[in-house]
Amino acid sequence: MKIAIGADHAGYRLKDVIVPLIQSIGHEIVDVGCNCEQSVDYPDYALPVCEMVTEGKADRGILICGTGIGMSIAANKYPGIRCALVHDHFSAQATREHNDTNVLAMGERIIGPGVAMDIVRIWLETPFSEGERHIGRVNKVMQLEKKFSIHP
Repeated sequence: MKIAIGADHAGYRLKDVIVPLIQSIGHEIVDVGCNCEQSVDYPDYALPVCEMVTEGKADRGILICGTGIGMSIAANKYPGIRCALVHDHFSAQATREHNDTNVLAMGERIIGPGVAMDIVRIWLETPFSEGERHIGRVNKVMQLEKKFSIHP
């Protein structure tokens, strides 16, 4: 898979730990930044990751900020994105199996590198269940998105 990854100033160190892990398990990375401690705005990094995912230039995306909250909020504003904020193993698996998430958000200030690497591995390796009830629920979420979208 091709994975787009982005972080703000509060998440770039964790991103730098995650990138080699993803590469070591055979996936390609597109790193949109940031790579510094100087304050930047998380939406500026969520946008290119989400664009790549929805345009098919990346299979999935990963976003990291201090808590993961800002990144997940920004990502979920983008049509076609189902981003989950995950800080535990169970949620990493469930969000793929049940919600077919295409973007993962994490918080560097919330979890350590070991847990983050486990989460990424689980999230990348877990397929969507394709269960009828889960497909129906994901479709309902996508219908809500269309209903409340200001774009045709």
